[in-house]
Amino acid sequence: MINYWLMKSEPDAFSIDDLKRLKHAPWDGVRNYQARNFMKAMNEGDMVFFYHSSCSPAGIVGTAKVCKKAYPDHTSWDINSHYFDPKSTQDSPRWFMIDVVFVERWPSILTLAELKKSPELADMLLTKKGSRLSVMPITQKEWEYITVILKK
Repeated sequence: MINYWLMKSEPDAFSIDDLKRLKHAPWDGVRNYQARNFMKAMNEGDMVFFYHSSCSPAGIVGTAKVCKKAYPDHTSWDINSHYFDPKSTQDSPRWFMIDVVFVERWPSILTLAELKKSPELADMLLTKKGSRLSVMPITQKEWEYITVILKK
């Protein structure tokens, strides 16, 4: 069974165009326990909305697919990495990452403001006030509504 997710990335750090160019890439640097747990629940074949955050406008810019299940995020062990965590070790990793493969870049961004206008998405984690997770589940119904009705 395929599950659906939304993953946020700042386009200056890693954009949909970066993934398109690379075709396949690890999704590292997640340092929130709930987001990490969501990543650990991902399976190969799960679909992902790629969301550009911390930019104007923020929104969904395309799709990707999980191509490798969660494994320890080695950047947490690299003392020179921005994501270094001295409490994470190879014997007891604290942080995990998954690999994704590029699927599609949308012709235009589907903004957060547009998503919030849809009553069908009122229960979506992304549209709830105060939701700041970088990784979150999407229901199949939300996925279908966004890809069939809202995608331009």
